[in-house]
Amino acid sequence: MNSVVELNLAALLFLPWFAILAVLYWLYPRQPRPSWRKWFDLAALAVSALVFVGSLHWALAWADRGYGRMWQQIVGTSVSYGVFLAAITLAFFVRRRMLRS
Repeated sequence: MNSVVELNLAALLFLPWFAILAVLYWLYPRQPRPSWRKWFDLAALAVSALVFVGSLHWALAWADRGYGRMWQQIVGTSVSYGVFLAAITLAFFVRRRMLRS
């Protein structure tokens, strides 16, 4: 397998699911839509994607290679997916608090 594809396999496989989560984050709640919200949402999604990729590469390097290459993908995917969900959840609650004030 190509080394670039192998390094980013989890990102490629999770891309459709991340697209669904990003659309749900962007659309919910439909109102209110102040002028700052579009930029906040774009920044939140960009930061979530960046921390996903960073944690994926970190976890792939951190995983014990003694258990095989598949274990690296499992650890990398698990850690990075959790980091992505944590980042997008934090952004959701920060945005909700900002909308209330």
